[in-house]
Amino acid sequence: MGILEKIAQVEAEIARTQKNKATEYHLGLLKAKLAKYRTQLLEPQGKTSAKGEGFDVMKSGDARVALIGFPSVGKSTLLNTVTKTHSESASYEFTTLTCIPGVIDYNGANIQLLDLPGIIEGASQGKGRGRQVIAVARTADMVVMMLDATKGDIQKKLLEKELESVGLRLNKPRPNIYFKPKKGGGLSFNSTCALTMCNEKLIQTILHEYKIFNAEVLFREDCSADDFIDVISDNRVYLPCLYVYNKIDQISIEEVDRIAHLPHCIVISCELKLNLDYFLEKLWEYLGLICVYTKRRGEQPDFQDGIIMRRDCSVEHVCHAIHRSIASSFKYSLVWGTSVKYNPQRVGLLHTMKHEDVIQIVKK
Repeated sequence: MGILEKIAQVEAEIARTQKNKATEYHLGLLKAKLAKYRTQLLEPQGKTSAKGEGFDVMKSGDARVALIGFPSVGKSTLLNTVTKTHSESASYEFTTLTCIPGVIDYNGANIQLLDLPGIIEGASQGKGRGRQVIAVARTADMVVMMLDATKGDIQKKLLEKELESVGLRLNKPRPNIYFKPKKGGGLSFNSTCALTMCNEKLIQTILHEYKIFNAEVLFREDCSADDFIDVISDNRVYLPCLYVYNKIDQISIEEVDRIAHLPHCIVISCELKLNLDYFLEKLWEYLGLICVYTKRRGEQPDFQDGIIMRRDCSVEHVCHAIHRSIASSFKYSLVWGTSVKYNPQRVGLLHTMKHEDVIQIVKK
C-alpha cells in the first residue's frame, strides 16, 4: 500500500470516528500517524528517488512574498500592476507555468514578489506541480493568497486545507510548548496552566507513535494535540498570510463590504486598479518592516537612503546592518523619533528602534 492510500485510509477513519471523551486517545494516535505519513510524502525516503525539477529563484531584496492561488484569479495581473516585471496573463487557466519574480519598491524597501503557477486541489500530494509551488512558499517571509471574489469562500477553505497538510501554518503563533527528547528517565510531563484539550496519557500515546519513550514536555499554554504534533515534527513553517479578493467589480457592494470586514482580508480589482495602495500598506504591515535613517555628526540626516530593518529591532541590529565591526567599537548612539521620550536621546545597544527613527552612532 502506497503512502497516498495510507493517508486516505487514516483520513477516512478520522472522519467516521465520533469525537468524545472515550475516543480522544484513538484520534490523537490517528492524527500522529497522519502527520508521519504526510512528512514521508514531502520528503521521500531512500536514495533511489529522482530529484524533481523545482523553481530555482534566488532570494533577493529585503523580504520575499509568495503569491498563491487557483488558476485565473489575477496573480499575474497583480504582478504586472505593482511591479515593473511582465508576466503573461490571459483569460485561460495555467497561463503561468513557472515562477516569475518581480520587485515592489515601497518605502525604500525592495520586496520580492513571486508569481507562482496556479495550484489545484490535491497539490499537497503532487498534482499539477503543487509540491514545487508549496516548496517555494515555505521559503517566503509571507504568503499572499489571491482569491476570486465571485467564487465566495470555497477557494479560501480549499487552499488553507492544502497548505495545512504540508506543514504551512498561516496567521498562527508558534505553540508555546517545550519539548526535548532524552536518552533515559521516561516521560517528564508538566504544565504551567490548566489543560482542557489534552492530558499526559494523550501526550504519551502520541509520543509512542513516534517511537519516543524518554522526553521532557512542558506546556506553557493550553494547546491541542495537533499543536503538540507540530512541535514534535519540527518541520512546520509559521507565516503571516493576507487574503486578497480580486475581481470585486463583478460582485455586489454588500458582498464587498462583507469580505472587507473578514479578518486578514482585503478587496482589490487589478483590472480597474482599485485599492492597490491599501494592499501595499497591508503588505508592509504584515512583513513587519521598518525604515531607519542614519545621520553623521554635524550634518543633516540622510533621508534618501534608509536602512530597512525588521520590527522590534535593536540599535545593535542597526549597527550590524551598517557594518559588522561597528558594534564592537560602539560607545553610544543618539536617536530622534517615536521610540524615544525626547529628541535626541542617548541610548545603548539594547534600545528598540521604530519606523522612521534617525540614529547617530558614536564610536569609542
